[in-house]
Amino acid sequence: MKKILILNGPNLNLLHKRDKSIYGDVSLAKIASDCEKLAKECEVQIEFQQSNQEGELVDIIQYAVENFDGIIINAAAYTHTSVAIRDALEIFKKPKIELHISNIFKREEFRHHSFLSGVVDAVISGLGTDGYPIALLAMKNMIK
Repeated sequence: MKKILILNGPNLNLLHKRDKSIYGDVSLAKIASDCEKLAKECEVQIEFQQSNQEGELVDIIQYAVENFDGIIINAAAYTHTSVAIRDALEIFKKPKIELHISNIFKREEFRHHSFLSGVVDAVISGLGTDGYPIALLAMKNMIK
């Protein structure tokens, strides 16, 4: 069975407590639960992880190189700051999707640049938490 890593960056563990006009009112735990159900329907295995630590996210991506068939990553604020996460993703030679809940281009200027976009296969931005199941369906097709 194909394995997909869904990796989440800083502050997403408090997603349901953030600005609801930007992030909605769904917790990361609910997103994970919904993705687990969808993964079973799609006959893929997922691992849903979150960390506030840049180095830990890099370690998880490095582990994924040998253990996963695809990565969906919402690196949150690290999208705009982390060359280390970009470099780790570049080493992962299998399908990768960058995911954002909000439309980063409608937000502050500093959020308009992504260090990750140049090393991933696709970017999903601005679909709210619906982006997670959409990314999972897309990844299922990418790793066939």
